[in-house]
Amino acid sequence: MKRALAFLIVLLVGLAGLYFSQRRNDPTPVSANAIVNIAADTQRDLSRAPMRLTRLSDHEEIAIGKELAEEYAVPAEKLTPEEQAVEGYVRRGGNSVSVHAHRHLPYSFHLLPDRAMMNAFSLPGGPVYIGEGLLDLMTSEDELAVILAHEIEHIDHYHCAERVQIEARLRHLNLDIVDALLQIPLQVWEAGYKKDEEFEADREGMRLAVLDGYSPYGAVTLFERFSKLHSEYVIHAQSPEEELSQLAIQSLQGYFRSHPQPSERLAQANNLIAQEGWQDRRIQKPFRVEYEVQNGKYVQ
Repeated sequence: MKRALAFLIVLLVGLAGLYFSQRRNDPTPVSANAIVNIAADTQRDLSRAPMRLTRLSDHEEIAIGKELAEEYAVPAEKLTPEEQAVEGYVRRGGNSVSVHAHRHLPYSFHLLPDRAMMNAFSLPGGPVYIGEGLLDLMTSEDELAVILAHEIEHIDHYHCAERVQIEARLRHLNLDIVDALLQIPLQVWEAGYKKDEEFEADREGMRLAVLDGYSPYGAVTLFERFSKLHSEYVIHAQSPEEELSQLAIQSLQGYFRSHPQPSERLAQANNLIAQEGWQDRRIQKPFRVEYEVQNGKYVQ
């Protein structure tokens, strides 16, 4: 009886709403795009909701990231004095920016000494890696800060942790056994995230860099450079002999495939600068690594 009464009330309310909506003289047009966007947002939220409900603890995430990081570790003795100096420069910048992250995790920053590696990526729990090829494109410390902050935000906003859970589910791996997760290919971490997650990492990464005293225009100049490279080497496939090797171009193409279009990222960066009133923060710090070599060894 109660169920029938409740159903009747719902039915009457629905019919009343339909009746009054039909009597309006100025019907509002319904956009198919809006409906598609709502459906997409709902699907995205539903896909991430189970991850939020069963989210890894920080302790579990850190343990997983530590194990995965050993697969990427490059011993210091295998780095040249210049590479050691560059890694120290990256580490200092990353440590400074990461202080402002919401999650207080053991963030660490590492150089991948490969000039064909034009990418950066992060692992669950804190490790961040940047390829030497991507560093070669940079002309300011602010550009470096924006990239490192972007990767920090992939960790800070649980993008990395959720990827662990998704990959473990797809591969039928036991999340409780850290060693089992080493079956996840390292290439999974080098790939980009969903478009909305990449934009989120861009936005929050810019805010993180600005909090640390860097210019938000580091993102602007870097995305402008990405846009130029995208046009020259990916769209038009010009001869690589002038500046980039074929391996570097393949790496760059992989980066662009796994991230939003540079023009879209640039537009968001400029919009955020206007929104936050950062227009007067244009001065950028030069990208400058200083080091000394004694007896063939790098000296800080």
